[in-house]
Amino acid sequence: MHDIEKLLYEYRMKGAPYSQAKSHRVYLEEYKKSLLSLLLKDAERKGFTSVSAQERESYSRPEYVKHLEVLRDAVEAEELQRFEIKRIELEIEVWRTHQANERMERKAYGA
Repeated sequence: MHDIEKLLYEYRMKGAPYSQAKSHRVYLEEYKKSLLSLLLKDAERKGFTSVSAQERESYSRPEYVKHLEVLRDAVEAEELQRFEIKRIELEIEVWRTHQANERMERKAYGA
C-alpha cells in the first residue's frame, strides 16, 4: 500500500505536465486548421482549381503529414499524463476504502 502523502504529492505534481500536454494538443489541433487553409491557398496558386484537387494536394503535402505526426505524439503525451492521474486517483480511492474498512473493524470490535 502506498503512503497517502506520497500519492497526494504525486497527484499535485501531475497537474502542470497534464495541463501543458493538453494545451499543446489543443494548439496543434487548432493550428491544423490554419495549416490546411494555407496549404489550400497554395494549391490554388499552383493551379489546382477544384476544391477536391486542392484538398488532395494539401493533405498529401509533407508539412501536413508531419503536423499529423506531431499531433499524434501530443495526443499520446496527453493521454499518458491523464492515465497517470487516473492511476493515482484509483490508488487514493483504494487507500480510502482500506481506511474505511479499518474504521468499521475497530468499531465492530470496540477498539
